[in-house]
Amino acid sequence: MNIRLIAATGLAALGVATLAACSSGEEGENGESAGTGGSDQACTNEIVNEDATQVLVWAWYPSFEPVVDLFNETHDDVQVCWTNAGQGNDEYSKFSTAIEAGSGAPDVIMLEAEVLSSFTIRDALVDLTEYGVNDIEGDYTEGAWSDVKSGDAVYAVPVDGGPMGMLYRKDIFDEYGIEVPETWEDFAVAAEALKDAGAPGVLADFPTNGRAYNQALFAQAGSVPFEYDSAQPQEISIEVNDQGAKDVNAYWADLVDRGLVATDDAFAADYNTKLVDGSYAVYIAAAWGPGYLAGLSDAEPDAQWRAAPVPQWDLANPVQINWGGSTFAVTSQAENPEAAALVAKEIFGTEEAWKIGIEEAALFPLWTPILESDYFADLEYPFFDGQQINRDVFLEAAAGYEGFTFSPFQNYAYDQLTEELFAMVEGQKSSDQALDDLQATLVQYANDQGFTVN
Repeated sequence: MNIRLIAATGLAALGVATLAACSSGEEGENGESAGTGGSDQACTNEIVNEDATQVLVWAWYPSFEPVVDLFNETHDDVQVCWTNAGQGNDEYSKFSTAIEAGSGAPDVIMLEAEVLSSFTIRDALVDLTEYGVNDIEGDYTEGAWSDVKSGDAVYAVPVDGGPMGMLYRKDIFDEYGIEVPETWEDFAVAAEALKDAGAPGVLADFPTNGRAYNQALFAQAGSVPFEYDSAQPQEISIEVNDQGAKDVNAYWADLVDRGLVATDDAFAADYNTKLVDGSYAVYIAAAWGPGYLAGLSDAEPDAQWRAAPVPQWDLANPVQINWGGSTFAVTSQAENPEAAALVAKEIFGTEEAWKIGIEEAALFPLWTPILESDYFADLEYPFFDGQQINRDVFLEAAAGYEGFTFSPFQNYAYDQLTEELFAMVEGQKSSDQALDDLQATLVQYANDQGFTVN
């Protein structure tokens, strides 16, 4: 199997603003020594107990340093040495280089759930079951735990997630007499009503580069594009053109053809502007979306935002979906995997740490002691005029999410999906043909990489 090529194409990029990254040779501001993984990277935080075992952590979480400081202040025998090695693909590329070199990786690494299998196939991550990770399974939702498992193995500890809801401009809905849609049929009706009323914008955007966003929309209609188990790493089932995906794709293609939604690239500058200037009345978003929206500049000062559940295909049988989510995994280069596993399990394992993550970094917790707390449910968000958006929308979405199986070449699959969706909205292919061509491309790619496609 061409593992190197799989690794090069099996990474996933985040569609959020890039945070400042530290180069691998850069000295931390405190000049502390590196962790046990052998990397030459230095700590960007203070080590409280110099005699304790140090665990080098790569992570790009916003406002992460106070979480690290809290861990170090409350642990005598283990200390976290943290550095930001880049966000998303920037970090993953450095990790891939370290895997190829056999050294230079951290002990613990922040990874999106969707890329775990891209690294487990290279034996780059440690199965945490022998380090007691199953003891904390009950502290996470079923879907969150499913996303870090493969067979009986558990390759990471969930941290934050992206259960999905619908953020909408109440002022625009009120101005044009639009009802808040509960179903996707309602959504299409609302889109037509907004256009007929002469509104200058559209109801929403359908980004062809939505990647995990588009995949989540397909999953809501029952699409199961991949079946993969790291215990049988050379076997995979691929059905990206199943009926669920085709039904959803045809739905959005129809809205595009009727001029009811835009097709702007997600997270580009123009898209960000349109999110907050009234060009889109709706933002189908993950639970991190409110923080993302609130951080954008040039928002209309009189805009009134509200959150509602994501539309459903069948209100009697709702299906909750997820867009994004990060984890902590222990790398196979960790010299002390037991200490590294402790860090992965405990660094976001207190209410105090999570209040930092929620209030300063806008993270959506997957740790149930805080997720199910009155504190989190009762939080009022000024951006939404004090609405308790967790209680109203995202807690139910998180509880109902059952997990999703990604491929070990997920980034390649997303790139090809983007190409096919673009061809569809440009009128070059029908919605069904786009997915049929995607199926053929991915099966061919998997075969070329040495997989047995079932």
